Amino acid sequence: MNYDFDKLIDRRNTNSIKWEFMHEFDKSVSDDTIPLWVADMDFPCAPEIIKALHQRVDKLIFGYSSNDTDRYYKAISSWYNRRFNWNIERQDIFYSPGVVPAIGYLIEILTKPTEGVIIQNPVYHPFAISIRSNNRVVVNNSLINNNGYYEIDFDDLEKKAKDPNNKLLILCSPHNPVGRVWKKEELLKVGKICSDNNVIIISDEIHSDLIRKNIKHTPLEVAFPEYKTGIITATAPSKTFNLAGMQLANIIIHDKEIQDKWKKYVNEKLNISLPTTFAITATEAAYLESEPWLEGLLNYLDENINFLEAFLKNNLPKTKFVKPEGTYLTWIDFSAYGYSNEEFNKLMIEKAKVLLESGTIFGEEGKGYFRVNIACPRALLEEAFNRIAKALNS
Repeated sequence: MNYDFDKLIDRRNTNSIKWEFMHEFDKSVSDDTIPLWVADMDFPCAPEIIKALHQRVDKLIFGYSSNDTDRYYKAISSWYNRRFNWNIERQDIFYSPGVVPAIGYLIEILTKPTEGVIIQNPVYHPFAISIRSNNRVVVNNSLINNNGYYEIDFDDLEKKAKDPNNKLLILCSPHNPVGRVWKKEELLKVGKICSDNNVIIISDEIHSDLIRKNIKHTPLEVAFPEYKTGIITATAPSKTFNLAGMQLANIIIHDKEIQDKWKKYVNEKLNISLPTTFAITATEAAYLESEPWLEGLLNYLDENINFLEAFLKNNLPKTKFVKPEGTYLTWIDFSAYGYSNEEFNKLMIEKAKVLLESGTIFGEEGKGYFRVNIACPRALLEEAFNRIAKALNS
């Protein structure tokens, strides 16, 4: 089946954060600003998911629903077994309304106030927000930037893991925003360092399906199964199938003590245990029926990245850009144009009328960089970068 990823969808009047709430990010945006910021996609949802949702609506009643069914478990387990050779047991899958909430819950139940949580800047900024909001300490194991290609500083990670005050590592795999898909040997080193020092790992693998051709994502638990009780993996269909509004993530927890803590805190104290009716339907249709759509999406994203690489080379030659190995987020160094991040952002919003995300949101290591979401029809991406080039070259 052919899928039309070039189709332009008007997302206004849909309560879209990306399109209708830009002004909350920056008051200077106008109605004709093109948003390349929030990590959701501007493509029509997989038709298999839409069909399943229509069929569920036709059932007419939307009472309390549970995902504790054979079909739901089959959807999750078969997907990860087929694509990643990862066998997940039914009793190890825990519902969360999102990966970010799950990380907050886990910080609360696995650490005490003033204890340290290791992150690897420049990294998805809600990690640090969740740590600080829970009165824990952000411990930064900065990635090494080798001219735009990032690697883990293992010596520094080991030093920080050996500090008995540091209890958790949040691993972003694939990494947002730098786009690295960690090699198996890198994951082995991370697992070994943390297991040797009793540091629990939360592996955020929400982007694991969004990988470039000839690149392979390995779940941390698959790479280092001997430490599976010390690894908690956060997964979700939200990035892969553009279902963030469904508010569903599957958190994989093996350790029985941690499972009990999750149940006591999340299920009992917070009373969070049931997904929405439509989240269950959409997730099942995504994992059981929508794989061909995903393959078409991946090809289109690769083509968008190739377009961007050529455009930057021909029209914005001062930029530095390394193709992301995973995600649909690009990480572009505009520093050679001589603007601070604040000045550049102002230029983009007021002159180019394009909304990007400043790299400094992800840590000081992001100075000079901007994160750009390329998951949109190519005509929209081309228009946005024509505006950017005109603003910078005029």
